[in-house]
Amino acid sequence: MPNSYVKIDVHMVFHIKSGTQPIAAADTARLFSYIGGIVRSEGGMPVEIGGTGTHVHALFSLPPTKSMSDFARVLKSKSSRWLKDLGYTHFSWQEGYGAFSVSPSTMPKVVNYIRNQEEHHRRHTFKEECMMFFDAYRIPYDEKYLSPATPSGGSAG
Repeated sequence: MPNSYVKIDVHMVFHIKSGTQPIAAADTARLFSYIGGIVRSEGGMPVEIGGTGTHVHALFSLPPTKSMSDFARVLKSKSSRWLKDLGYTHFSWQEGYGAFSVSPSTMPKVVNYIRNQEEHHRRHTFKEECMMFFDAYRIPYDEKYLSPATPSGGSAG
């Protein structure tokens, strides 16, 4: 093929660090919009950004010139800096993240899932959510390294 054609859709999830103040409800919509801008500025295409005051779900097309780890680092560092400028002086994201491939046929389902995070977390903790993804994608994990089993709206880290 004389040209390269790449389309990699990713559902990325990352959580605040333990001891970090959760993001106020009044600031989450602005944060999600800001993260969408970071995705665009880095050459990606945001599809849906959402979550809760303790974690972010970002559905986007990964630019073919970026590695997943570099893209996650940029998203987290720029959004963390923005939150600190907003007044979250001791804010940090956890070091890790989850990134899951998304097929075109499941995009609407993932968009809906991200849009309904508040409802989802009335029934499931962030830890349970992570375990669900790891099981679905057959990713081995050790529960002791997952965030505590507290509701996502709380101060789990």
